[in-house]
This record gives sequence, C-alpha cells and structure tokens, in this order.
Amino acid sequence: MITITIDEIQRDISGFLNLVQAGNTLVIVQADEPIAEIKPAKSSNEVKPLRPFALCAGEFVVPDDFNEPLPEEILA
Repeated sequence: MITITIDEIQRDISGFLNLVQAGNTLVIVQADEPIAEIKPAKSSNEVKPLRPFALCAGEFVVPDDFNEPLPEEILA
C-alpha cells in the first residue's frame, strides 16, 4: 500500500496509475487523514472459487411436512 497526498497525485497521475496497474494499492491522504483508496480492478477472467458442497451437512433437518400448505391460521 502506497500513501500519497492529493498534490502528489495531481502532479503525476499517470505514473501513479501505472503503479495501480502493476498491482499496488494507493491511499490518498489530506492533512494526514485517508480520504480515498485506489485499487487495481479485478479482471473479468478471474474465477471465484466455488463454495464447498454440503458445507452445512448435518447442521439442520428439513421437516417431512416442509412442502405441505400452511395452516389457515397462519395464512390469515
């Protein structure tokens, strides 16, 4: 993570964008307080890992009457 001021980024925005393109994260500060963060965009080619199958297996049981219609008192 690279910390820069607003003045620095205004002087050489293309140079700092090259750093972001290379994979760096920029934190822009004003009066020593962070005001923005610039990160590389995720590529559309990146594949998200799939969630594990049966992650919660055995954690709960679906009741036998799950697909039955609700009682009238609940529907009312």
